[in-house]
Amino acid sequence: MYKKMKLRLLPVSLGLAIATLLPGCGLFNKKGSASEKANRRGEVTGVPKRASWSQNLPIDMVPIKAGTFWMGQSDEDIAYTQSSMNKQITISEFFMDKYEVSNNKYRQFLEAVKNGELATGTPTTLKDPPNLNYEDLRPDTTVWSTSFSYHYGDPLMEFYFDHPAFDNYPVVGISWDQAKQYCEWRTYHLRANDDSDFDVPSFRLPSEAEWEYAAKGGKDVAKYPWGGPYLKNKRGCLMANFKPGRGNYIDDGFAYTAPVDVFSPNGFGLYNMSGNVAEWVMDAYKATSRVDTWDLDPVYDDPNEPRKIVRGGSWKDIAHYLETSTRTYEYQDVAQAHIGFRTAMTFMGRSGSMDVKSTKRTRR
Repeated sequence: MYKKMKLRLLPVSLGLAIATLLPGCGLFNKKGSASEKANRRGEVTGVPKRASWSQNLPIDMVPIKAGTFWMGQSDEDIAYTQSSMNKQITISEFFMDKYEVSNNKYRQFLEAVKNGELATGTPTTLKDPPNLNYEDLRPDTTVWSTSFSYHYGDPLMEFYFDHPAFDNYPVVGISWDQAKQYCEWRTYHLRANDDSDFDVPSFRLPSEAEWEYAAKGGKDVAKYPWGGPYLKNKRGCLMANFKPGRGNYIDDGFAYTAPVDVFSPNGFGLYNMSGNVAEWVMDAYKATSRVDTWDLDPVYDDPNEPRKIVRGGSWKDIAHYLETSTRTYEYQDVAQAHIGFRTAMTFMGRSGSMDVKSTKRTRR
């Protein structure tokens, strides 16, 4: 009985095997054969057998879906700057760092430059490595004393960047120019170690519009990343690291900066979009730039303007600077004890919906 059933199943198994293998050989692939025949007839059907490619989500980044929001003032303009007028903006998909760049991540960048190890493994990118100077990239640790009048910042000046106790704290003392060079290195580091035939998009600073859209966490109008209008949750805990009251720095749990992964993330899963350290963005500063820029993926890029926009407020700022609409600036070659940064990456396929698979990391 068993032998008879085995003999009956044998032709079925062979048929299934043939049906599985032959399409792979192109024998039953009607679409492929039709395309080849059309090419031979002089038709244009595209280059055959192009390698497929999908964009992976880099580690510690989150996908930001496309959307439309009201960019600009969400509360009273107490400084009367008139530099944050409301405008409806559409933002395409992009990836953004979940955390501010930490001391230890920036240290990896410095060691790679210092040791001449911009790439490990076999580079697949066709682009040359960036030309970086180690001495020009070190954080300015003196900012802990020079940024403030009559302030005892010597312990932080000595230990903040170099000591392991601060590895997971945001890097500070970084100028806009140095942040841009970190993005260049991170781009090359990924491309040189990725086995894909095509380069991934560059890491970069987020545009001001991208930053504000991400900070709102999916809310159309939000005073703070958690919504607002309050600075405390229902348990009475402060929602960010800033300067409460008239100088009660420790009320939020940290007199200076805090680790990059404390306090609750916003609706997009981003940490410390308000407070901790203010963040460099891509745009140059102009009070009326909102009028000049387009309403789809705007960026005000003026290489002749040395003032660059800083967003988010910091551990030393009052609550006004924590608002998602507050704009301020610093000169691009100036480093401060309260300014850090995070990076962004363009999603390939900006005019369409983000592929769900792109939000998952795959082993390379």
